[in-house]
Amino acid sequence: MNNKFRIVLIIVIFAGGWILGSNNNVAPTITSSVGGASYSGGYQATDTDAKLTVGAVPLRETQGNVHIVKPGDSIQAAVEAAQPGDTIQVMPGIYSETVYIDKDDIHLVGVIQNGARATMDGLGKLNDAILYSGNNIIIENFRITKYKGNGIMGQAGNNFEIRNNVIVDTGIYGIFPQLGTNGLIEHNVVSGIEDAAIYIGMSDNIHVAYNEVFDSVAGIEIENSRHAIVEYNNAHHNTGGILAFVTPGLPIKTTEDVIIRNNFVSDNNTPNFGAPGSIVSGIPAGTGILVMAADDVIIEGNIISNHKTAGIIINDHSFATTITMDIESDPNSDRTMILDNVMLNNGYDTIPEVMAVALTELHTGLVDIVHVGPSNGSCIINRHRYRTVGIGSYGECDFTNTDSIDSYLLAGGAEPRVIHPSERGEIAYLGVCSGCHSYTGRLIGPSVEVIQAMYAGNPEGLVEYINAPIKKRDNFPPMPAQNYLDAETQMAVATYMLALEK
Repeated sequence: MNNKFRIVLIIVIFAGGWILGSNNNVAPTITSSVGGASYSGGYQATDTDAKLTVGAVPLRETQGNVHIVKPGDSIQAAVEAAQPGDTIQVMPGIYSETVYIDKDDIHLVGVIQNGARATMDGLGKLNDAILYSGNNIIIENFRITKYKGNGIMGQAGNNFEIRNNVIVDTGIYGIFPQLGTNGLIEHNVVSGIEDAAIYIGMSDNIHVAYNEVFDSVAGIEIENSRHAIVEYNNAHHNTGGILAFVTPGLPIKTTEDVIIRNNFVSDNNTPNFGAPGSIVSGIPAGTGILVMAADDVIIEGNIISNHKTAGIIINDHSFATTITMDIESDPNSDRTMILDNVMLNNGYDTIPEVMAVALTELHTGLVDIVHVGPSNGSCIINRHRYRTVGIGSYGECDFTNTDSIDSYLLAGGAEPRVIHPSERGEIAYLGVCSGCHSYTGRLIGPSVEVIQAMYAGNPEGLVEYINAPIKKRDNFPPMPAQNYLDAETQMAVATYMLALEK
């Protein structure tokens, strides 16, 4: 094909798109979201799951002791002295340590005086600020900065509240509950994170609300999790604002029943600075909301503005170049439901992949919504409002709002997780290791298959590395030491990982 013919073809395509658009002057049918039918799907509560109004952690019948931590004292020492039911109050000051909560019903509360907070400073040397594996945990009011791994990480604890924390520059994740049920993350301000500011991993019945996330690769990320509501957040100046997706190779294979509503999602055009080869490194800068291989996702009432790639991207795994396929994971995004959203100035400088899809529909110019890949049962209302690509198969939703669903939190809380000795290795892998190591493919660290090849028949060698990791690969971030785990758990998880089969 010579250059002259290419130019003529492009002119014909653009002119055809302009003509088709200019003839679309028929008045649309407008569906009101007020007073219409409400969504009736989602989490099916049991008879005992009444609506919860006080949070995710059950109210205490009796209050335990209060432990006061002052500058110069150790927060970890107070945790070790505390008993279930106790509260630890940390006075304003600087604390450079890692805190590990391995007992139930501990409330860790930073005291704010005249605007001054209890500040945990990792000095650019420590890996994690706060780790918890207990049930019924509250962490609030801290400022956390300059850690290399995570700000606050949950490791298989149920019933948790993480609120009113300011987290800046804590490495891979800001707030990271992993393998937990019934959690509330609200009123936090998180920024400067290499992966996700708020990352919900393999968890159920989660509520993420009233947070501000910015200057990170991903603002809020719902990964391999179910029954989550993300609402009233401000996600701005990240690479991608709000994400719901499935990472292949993890033990939990689905992300489903996620409501993303009433958020401000704007100006998420920050160049991607995720670890090369990681999944988030494939997020195109300028993405407002991304749905990848997740099912039953509702996008409602958001203000989505000023994204150069697109306001909403829905795609399958084939569109993600950094994904390693998993035959047990459905790669498609099914039953995506798009209700009324305000969308402004999206897709003004989109990527070639979106442009190619748009040209197949003779679409030029701005792109609010793009869907790539097969989809079953997806729907939209008031589609005339948006500049769309790839949603021709979407039907008309038979509901207009999610007003009937306040929360997916469980009344009275989830049953506390009790770990049997025979489950120690599995739960440690799921709650600690799988956030960075899937069975196949790359997350933050190498896959379990690679680890098995390196340490075959040598769990002792893997335990030695867990305690004192040495950076071995230039294209991977350094692994945080897991020496806060007791010796029995370290050996159990090493043995479990080396025996794990897909």
